[in-house]
Amino acid sequence: MTNTTTPRPGRRSLTGAPLKVMLRRMSSLHLTAVSQFERAADLLGISDAHRAILSVPENEVIVNFPVTMDDGRVEMFRGYRVQHNNTLGPFKGGMRFSPAVDIDEVRALATWMTFKTALAGLPFGGAKGGISIDPKAYSPSELERIVRRFTFALGANIGPDHDIPAPDMGTNAQTMVWMMDTYAQMGSIADRHTVRRVVTGKTIAAGGSAGRDKATGQGLTFALGAWANRQGIDLDDKRVALQGFGNVGEHGARTLVKAGLKLVAVADHTGALHNANGIDPEMLWRYKSTDGAGGIAGAPEAEAIDLEDFWRVDCDVLVPAAIENQITAERAADITASVIVEGANGPTMTGAEPILADRGVTVIPDVLANAGGVTVSYFEWLQNRAGDVWTLADVDARLRRVMTDATLQIMSTAETYRCSLRDAAYVTALERLTTVLNQRGMFP
Repeated sequence: MTNTTTPRPGRRSLTGAPLKVMLRRMSSLHLTAVSQFERAADLLGISDAHRAILSVPENEVIVNFPVTMDDGRVEMFRGYRVQHNNTLGPFKGGMRFSPAVDIDEVRALATWMTFKTALAGLPFGGAKGGISIDPKAYSPSELERIVRRFTFALGANIGPDHDIPAPDMGTNAQTMVWMMDTYAQMGSIADRHTVRRVVTGKTIAAGGSAGRDKATGQGLTFALGAWANRQGIDLDDKRVALQGFGNVGEHGARTLVKAGLKLVAVADHTGALHNANGIDPEMLWRYKSTDGAGGIAGAPEAEAIDLEDFWRVDCDVLVPAAIENQITAERAADITASVIVEGANGPTMTGAEPILADRGVTVIPDVLANAGGVTVSYFEWLQNRAGDVWTLADVDARLRRVMTDATLQIMSTAETYRCSLRDAAYVTALERLTTVLNQRGMFP
C-alpha cells in the first residue's frame, strides 16, 4: 500500500503556507496588476468590453499530483498554469518554484506577461505557472520527478504553438530540458525533435539560445542606457544599488558594471553589503557559489549593513531584482536614487508610486525593464522553429534593438499623454492589444 505522510521539515505541504506569505497575500498582486492596466485604460478611453477581457485570465489550470520521494514516501504537490491572454500569439511565461507561489501571484505574473510581450512587440500572449515548493528542500532526483510529473499533469495545456513555459525563480535550464523531454515523450516518435520549442531557456546543448542566461539582466542595462541617452545623461561612474543576486541580479550587475556604472551596494535574502568604492560582481558571484553557500552575506571587500539600511544607501540608480512588493511607501521616502530600474516583477507597491513621483524619481517599469528574458526566449523559439543557431553577438544586437525601440516608444508616449513611464508602457501595450482585438472581433 502507498505510504503518504507529512512532508519532512523544510518542505511545504499543499495546505501549509508560511505566515509571511499569508500576510503578503492580504494585498492582492493581481489587483495591483489590474489597477496598473486600468490607469492606462482610462488614459486611452478603451471600451468596457476590452477592459473586461483583459482584466481576467482566459484559463486557469490547477493540478494536484503525487511524486515518490527518495525514501519511498509519496508527497502531493500543487501546480498552476494561468493563461491570461493570447490575442497576439501563443501564451508565454515562466515556471516559478517557490513557497510563495499561489493562484493570486500567478494571475498577476500572467497579466504582466501579456502587457510585457505586447510592449516588446513580440507575437506572444501572457502566461505564468509554478509549484508551491522550496526547490532547495529536494534532491536533484526528486526535483526531476517533480518536474516531469508536473509536465505530464499539464498535458495538452502547454504546447510549442499554444503555451510555451520558460525558467523563472527557482527553476533553470535543466528544469526546462526535463519539461521538454517529458513533453516530447508524450507525443509521437516523429515529432520528438520538432517540439523542442515547447519550452525556452533550455541548455545550449539541448537547443537553447546563446545569451538566454543573461537576457533579463542584459535587457535592463539596455533599457537604462536608452533612457539615459535620450535624457542626455552620462552613466559612467553612476552608483548602483542592487537588490537580489540571483540570475537577474547577477547578470544585471555584470552588464551594468561593464557599461561603466559602479556597483556600491547589494542585498539578498542573507544580508546586505556596501562599498562606496565599488563591489566586483565577479568576485561576489564566486563567493556566493563557494564560501557563501548560496548567499552574499560575509563576502569580502565590502561592509555588512542592515537590510533596511540598504534602501537608504547613497546611489544614483536602484535596481530591485528580487521579488514583488519590495519598495513600500516607507522605503520610497528614503530612496536616494534618481532612477529605479525594475528588474523584478511588481517590486514597487501601489502606495509607493505617488511618493516616488513627488520626489522626482523616474521608474523604468518592470514590463519594460525585465522584458529581455522573454525577448531572447522568443529568439530561442524562432531558432528552434527554423532549425537555426544564432551567435551571441547576433542575439545581443537584436535584444539591444528591441529594448531600445521599446524604451524610446514609451518615453514618447509618456510625453504625449503627460504620464509616468509605467502608464506609458501600458498605454503602448494596450494600443497594440486593442487594435488586434478590434480587428479580430468577438466570437461568436
